[in-house]
Amino acid sequence: MNTQLLGPNEIEKAAAILRSGGLVGIPTETVYGLGANGLNPLAVQNIFQAKGRPQDNPLILHIPDALWLEDYCQEIPPLAWRLAERFWPGPLTMILRRKPVVPDAVTAGLDTVGMRCPAHAMCRAIIRAAGTPIAAPSGNTSGKPSPTTAQHMLDDMEGKIDAVLDGGSCQVGVESTIVDLTCQPPRLLRPGGVPLEELRDVLKEIELDPAVTRPMKEGETPRAPGMKYRHYAPKAPVTVVKGEPARSAQYILDHISDSYWEGVICFNEFSHWFENHPVEALGGALDSFEHARRLFRALRAMDGSGVKHIWAQCPGTGGMGLAVVNRLDKAAGFHIVEV
Repeated sequence: MNTQLLGPNEIEKAAAILRSGGLVGIPTETVYGLGANGLNPLAVQNIFQAKGRPQDNPLILHIPDALWLEDYCQEIPPLAWRLAERFWPGPLTMILRRKPVVPDAVTAGLDTVGMRCPAHAMCRAIIRAAGTPIAAPSGNTSGKPSPTTAQHMLDDMEGKIDAVLDGGSCQVGVESTIVDLTCQPPRLLRPGGVPLEELRDVLKEIELDPAVTRPMKEGETPRAPGMKYRHYAPKAPVTVVKGEPARSAQYILDHISDSYWEGVICFNEFSHWFENHPVEALGGALDSFEHARRLFRALRAMDGSGVKHIWAQCPGTGGMGLAVVNRLDKAAGFHIVEV
């Protein structure tokens, strides 16, 4: 299969591929998604094949505005409309009761479905042009760092999908926040582009699912993407070092070998400490939004450098920090050092 790279003026071409059951890499504000017609079970199954994604890992349906919720969800609580008014279009996914029209292939057989209205105008235009909700996980090979540029998508999906629509670099850099509204109190299943502090302005009470901070246990069923499996991981093993920034940088400096084949992902303030190693800077130590924008790009750059081991500084959990911590923990398979 020859994967086409489409430009911003080829939205209708991308939509036609989706309507016909094909797969298209689509830009969002968070990461690039691997999109299919969300009402076509065969097309949705092809997503799993292209990514090598486990079949019990549910997908998210993307819609162009909140009014589409009523077509695909039932028992929609008032809280969903309040969240949509505040955060949509934007990087928030809500877990709601699905209607029968939503295929089992999208939900992994669950009676719920994740719904999102992306902030990227081009993405919403594709959905409207296709005339159907788009099922789309992140557009990477399953388990690898998510793509934040069209080139990242081509690197993983060349020859496996019909096209990639180039919408520029993603502005958020990590996936959407996922909140389950089918339980009381609502539960945060995955931290992401909407910080927990902002959610609390609307929700008042919210629980963190245990899978946010630890691996899922054997037999646990994921209710949303990114919960169960090792995710976001580069080729080389990662060690995450948590603690006050200067202290964590010093720990890495004390423990890194002289070998060029150990890489470092760190805050800007400490990048010069590791000049004999491949280094990717995440931004200033306190800029969690910049950390999120740069994280997956940094992990992919480490793949390109050929390093055999990666040390990664970890931010605190405030702002976008919780999402970055979650992605780093999973990229490292929870190989974490506290200092």
